[in-house]
Amino acid sequence: MNSDPHIVTSFDRDLEAIQAMIMKMGGLVEANILDAAQALETRDDELAERVRLADKAIDALEDQIQAEAARVLALRSPTATDLRTVLSVMKIASALERCGDYAKNLAKRSSVLNQLPPVGETAGTIRRMAKTVEQLLKDALDAYIRRDSELAEDVRRRDRDVDQMYNSLFRVFLTYMMEDPRNITACMHLHFIAKNLERMGDHATGVAEQVIYLVRGAMPEEARPKEDTTSITGLDGIK
Repeated sequence: MNSDPHIVTSFDRDLEAIQAMIMKMGGLVEANILDAAQALETRDDELAERVRLADKAIDALEDQIQAEAARVLALRSPTATDLRTVLSVMKIASALERCGDYAKNLAKRSSVLNQLPPVGETAGTIRRMAKTVEQLLKDALDAYIRRDSELAEDVRRRDRDVDQMYNSLFRVFLTYMMEDPRNITACMHLHFIAKNLERMGDHATGVAEQVIYLVRGAMPEEARPKEDTTSITGLDGIK
C-alpha cells in the first residue's frame, strides 16, 4: 500500500464512487428484470416500453464505470489487492450490462407476444423464474458490498434452481407446440425469454465468482454446477 495518506484517501474515495455506481446500476437491472416479466404476464405494452428505454441508463452507467475504473488504474497505480478490486468492478459492470440487455430483450419479445394468444400459464411461470434470478443478482451484489464469500458460494449453488426452472419450462413449451402447431411462434418467443433468464442466472453467478476472487484471491476451483440439459436440442437461447 502506498504510504502517502493523501493518495490512499483518493483511491478509497474513487473506489467508493465506483461501487456506488455499481449498486445503482444493479438496482436498475433488478427493477428491469421484474418489470419486464410483469409486462409479459400482464400484457402491458407501456411497461415493456419503459423497460426498453430504461436500458439506456444502464448502458450509460456501465460506460461511466468502465471509464472511471480505467482512470483509477492509470492514475492510482493500485497494489495487488486494490487491483483485484478494480478489475472485479469492471467485470461486474459488464455482467450487469448483459443482464440489462437480456431484460430489454424480454420486454421486446413481450410486446410481440401481446399480439398472440396466451399459452397456458407460462407467463406466470416465467415471472416466478425472473423473481428467482433477480434475487440471485441481488444476493450476489450484496455479497460484493459485504465481501461475503459464503453468500457468494450460496449464489453459485442456487443457480441450479434457475437451470431446473428453465428445463421444466422447455419441456412445457415442447408439449404445447406438439399439441397445437399454432402455439409454435409464441412458444419460440417464450423459450428465448426463458433462456435469457437462464443466462442472467449465469451472470449473477459470475458476479458471485468475482466476489470469491476478490475475497480469497483466486477463482473457485470447482466448475459451477449446471443443470441445463437442453443445449443438445439446437434451441439454445440468445447469448
